[in-house]
Amino acid sequence: MSTNSLSTVLSGISAANERLRASANNIANLNTEGYRRERVEAQTTDNGGVSTTVTKLPTPGQDLATDVVDQQAAAYTFIANLKVLQTQVRAEGALLDIRV
Repeated sequence: MSTNSLSTVLSGISAANERLRASANNIANLNTEGYRRERVEAQTTDNGGVSTTVTKLPTPGQDLATDVVDQQAAAYTFIANLKVLQTQVRAEGALLDIRV
């Protein structure tokens, strides 16, 4: 498995995890007075990975619908990246079997 492929998959998993954490935090603080929601922004890096930036929104308020959708999207992204990782590991194993 190439280092670049592994790095891309792991950064995708990390970004999905950060989105899931932020949305869960927003939901947990739904009724906290003055709480400013967190938003995670993802950027593609030069090597094909993903980096994330967490920011607090400028004004307090709640948006449960957005947070629930973010949680679902983050969970699907996490699972998709795990599937890619599994496929890469299987392909690498098949190549090793052929060479032996």
